Amino acid sequence: MSRPNAGTFTYEPISSPGRGRDPRVPAEATGIAFWILAGLFLFMFFQAAAPSPLYRVYQARFHFSAATLTAVFAVYVLVLLVTLLFFGSVSDHLGRRPVIITALAFSAAACAVFLAAHGVEALYAARSLQGIAAGLAIGPLGAALIDLQPPGSQRASVVTSTFNSLGLALGALITSALVQYAPAPTRLIWWALLAVSAAGIMAVLAMAEPGSRRPGVLASLRPMVAVPRQARGTFAAAVPSIVAPWALAGLYLSLGPLLAAQATGSPNLLWGGLVIFLLCGTGAAAAFALRGISSRAAMLAGCLFLLAGTAVTCGAIATTTSAAFLVGTAVAGIGLGLAFLGAFRVTIALATPGQRAGLVAAIFTVLYVAFSVPALIAGVATTRFGLHSTALVYSASLAALAAAATGILVCRRGGTPPGQPQPHLRAWLSAERQSGR
Repeated sequence: MSRPNAGTFTYEPISSPGRGRDPRVPAEATGIAFWILAGLFLFMFFQAAAPSPLYRVYQARFHFSAATLTAVFAVYVLVLLVTLLFFGSVSDHLGRRPVIITALAFSAAACAVFLAAHGVEALYAARSLQGIAAGLAIGPLGAALIDLQPPGSQRASVVTSTFNSLGLALGALITSALVQYAPAPTRLIWWALLAVSAAGIMAVLAMAEPGSRRPGVLASLRPMVAVPRQARGTFAAAVPSIVAPWALAGLYLSLGPLLAAQATGSPNLLWGGLVIFLLCGTGAAAAFALRGISSRAAMLAGCLFLLAGTAVTCGAIATTTSAAFLVGTAVAGIGLGLAFLGAFRVTIALATPGQRAGLVAAIFTVLYVAFSVPALIAGVATTRFGLHSTALVYSASLAALAAAATGILVCRRGGTPPGQPQPHLRAWLSAERQSGR
């Protein structure tokens, strides 16, 4: 099944090992198709972050609370998760192109709803459409990149493990710049993304089908969520390393612009996009630059950076120090990229090919719940206790969770006589060997 299996979002091909690209398709055309689809992969995450700098504008225009704001954010994540679970492998049976085109059509529809929005109900509808688009597109785009990459290349893994965070970073930064400095702040970005969606549909229609088709599409709609017995200990230990960074990302993509305004004391909307860019951009850069280190080292380094970053951010929020807030955000972003990279890689390495889809679904269920539910709770708490107090408690809680994750990693490393690894450590060592580290 075309599910993620390495890095942040990577996928295994639907075809037999070593199939590579279709030899009947010219190499130049294959290379062009690869980068077009890589751009669309980035675009899906770009459009996911585009509404974040606009939330303050919509909130002032439609007069809704912080709780509603985070609910608008959370509905995207929850719809994406449901769509991914049910339709994540449908392109194995229908082909990549039809599913990608359908996803881009949903993305265009979301832009149209944003353009016509006159109330919070339209925001819920538009974010739901964006969630469907991303849930449909992630699987076939990731699988198509593997189908099209040069034989023996790891190009698809590098692209899919960095373009998701890079897309979030660029989406927030570019949108905030347009909202602040360009005309029609609630319309220009959606016209631009609508045009990109239409151009993407035309480009995919013009390329050859990168995958293949096989029967069983109805059976593929059954979600597979399962943690294999041999991976359960490692999965449980990795959960804090998944929850902490993505709960932080959820806070920034929902309430980040409000936090930036509070920390900087500036009404300039560019600050809201900048803090999201710092968090996600440094995460993508760290995952790319340090992709060669071992899974455990990535997790441990990620948790330490996350602990340091959230501690600095917590202090910056308490003292309203803008420079420290930006530094803490960047440091925490490094932790986000490394912690999840290591957690995903070491966990998925313990699954056999037949178990991988269910385990990946379990990992991403944890990820998306962490990405949405804590941010939704923070929105409700902000309405009652205020943004300042809520952000302090939220940051302190994440720092504690990062500290717990660090402690788990250290404890799992020690306390074993030489040559007598405990069962859970055997799993770690096996995962390290299987990941080639």
